[in-house]
Formats: sequence, C-alpha cells, structure tokens
Amino acid sequence: MLVVDDQELIRTGFRLILTARGIDVVGEAADGAEAVQVAAALEPDVVLMDIRMPGMDGLEATRRILERRPECRVLMLTTFDLDRYVYAALRIGASGFLLKDVTADHLANAVRLVGTGDALLAPSITRRLVERFANQEDVAPKTDATITGLTPREREVLTLIGRGMSNAELAAALFLAEATVKTHVARIFTKLALRDRAQAVVVAYESGLITPGDPDT
Repeated sequence: MLVVDDQELIRTGFRLILTARGIDVVGEAADGAEAVQVAAALEPDVVLMDIRMPGMDGLEATRRILERRPECRVLMLTTFDLDRYVYAALRIGASGFLLKDVTADHLANAVRLVGTGDALLAPSITRRLVERFANQEDVAPKTDATITGLTPREREVLTLIGRGMSNAELAAALFLAEATVKTHVARIFTKLALRDRAQAVVVAYESGLITPGDPDT
C-alpha cells in the first residue's frame, strides 16, 4: 500500500503501525502530485490518502489515481467525519475514510478490509455525509437518468442499500434468498460502475431514490 500525507511524522507512524501488523507499505508521498507519480510507478492495491495537502490535494490525486487504475482502493484521512471533502471523495470513488486519530488496530483492519474489495464505511455513516452535503451548491446532483438502466427490482434494492441495509436485511425485507440479493447487488454495481456500497448510498440519494431527511431512512 501507499501512504500519502504532507506530515512526515504521520507517514512514518502509519508505516510503522501497518508494517508491524504484516501489511506491506510499498511507498510514501508528501503531496497529491507525488502520490499520483508513485502510485503509477508502484501500483499499490490500497492508498491511504490525506485529503487536505498543499499543492495538489487528496481529492484530485484520488481522481487521477482511480482514473488510471480503477481497481485501486483509496482510504481518505481526515480530522473530522462530517467533512464535505470526504463526501466529494466518495463521489469520485474513494472506498471510505479514517480519522487521523484512528487506533492502530482499526487502521490495519480497515486497510485489510478495503484491500479485499469491501467498503469500509457503514452505510449509516455515508448517509450522514450525503444528507449533510447532497444539496450544497457546489455539488452537481445526478438525475434519474443515472438509474434508467436498472430494473424495478434493482431500483428497490438500491433504495434499501441507500437506507443502510445489509444483504441479509435486504433478503428478509424482500423475501428473497441472500444469494439472489447478492446477484442483484452485483448487477447494480456493474450497471452503475460502482466500486462498493458507499458509492451506492451516494447514488441512491443523488438519483432521487431517497431524499435527504426522508423519515424512512
């Protein structure tokens, strides 16, 4: 994995924590531009990316890295969870975020989790971010056209994902086998080019399937 932060002590600390827990840190970068270059050269599976850095920030670096290597997973580092930059990062494909005061074990577990292709964020946390920032003037909302390729059942599944349901909860709510739910989720992700459930929650709101403040959420 690649560690990106403009503070050397933080980079060193994360490297030591991760290495001690058996996670291979292949490189470090001190800003977004360097992160893009190092990621292109080393092709890490996971990038731990500070959001706010001088020069090229973490958002632009994330966009460029994922544009080149969509399979890469990016975890954003921030100082507080309800951060509009975190929301923007989720919109462009980040797999989640960690607070900079994260515990050592949580950090290592988070890196392992996203490395397997799973989303780090609980949908409820993502939902708080979306409800806080989805209507900001500088965030261009998606339209219903985003989901026109989905079947009625797939729209129903996406709505429930947006409300924070797990596959098991979806299966119970829709009276379906969990394997069937997994198939629906996989098709939704393929059709909408989603990486994980965090992005799915964002799309559920921005396409109008769920409205911020909806009492059913």
